[in-house]
Amino acid sequence: MENKNLWLLFHIAGIDIYVNETMLATWAVSAVLIVFALIVRRKVKSFKDTPSGFQNLIELAVESMDNLVKTTVGEELDYLSAYFFCMFAFILVSNFSGLAGLRPPTSDLATTIPLALSTFVLIHGMGIYKQRGNYFKQYISPNPIFLPINLIGEISKPVSLAFRLFGNILGGVIIIEFVYTLLPVFLRFIIPDILHAYFDLFAGTLQAFVFTVLSLTFIQIMAAPY
Repeated sequence: MENKNLWLLFHIAGIDIYVNETMLATWAVSAVLIVFALIVRRKVKSFKDTPSGFQNLIELAVESMDNLVKTTVGEELDYLSAYFFCMFAFILVSNFSGLAGLRPPTSDLATTIPLALSTFVLIHGMGIYKQRGNYFKQYISPNPIFLPINLIGEISKPVSLAFRLFGNILGGVIIIEFVYTLLPVFLRFIIPDILHAYFDLFAGTLQAFVFTVLSLTFIQIMAAPY
């Protein structure tokens, strides 16, 4: 049976290598971010003490993330802003990729689950780093009988992060595709534009922000002194 999501197939050394729509969209998003980072790196050399134009935009983005991280997890962990800036940028551009006719990578669990798992590792890594020996006490508090419940609660965090992002973005993709299918050709430049503005721009920005804030909140809870 033909797989409609399959775009390319390579045969290398007798091994079939499949490239689907999500992978291509992810590569496109990554390429955009890499090119943008190189442009910023080049422009940084000419940044002035009094910002203007492009420099204003970059400083606003960086300072906004720095302030969000400091406000949520404290100044001691402000070095996490670089990680969350990259994650937020990837999710945001992925959500916006629908405007370019791509299927957003975040509408696939193959993207949202790794994002959630990487954050899950960071959450507990910071918990162990900050709490040291007290880290494991929270799982048997207030009584050891609560250990299974506490473990389930921790496992639910990456599940919640992954499925919330996946469900919201996929829902928008399905609705837009459904509308495109129903509308006559001459109306496909009006109503779909409104839907793209809502699902890709507004909802896309909101979900990137929610994913980032929830991740930071989980870290703050886990890293707080027990």
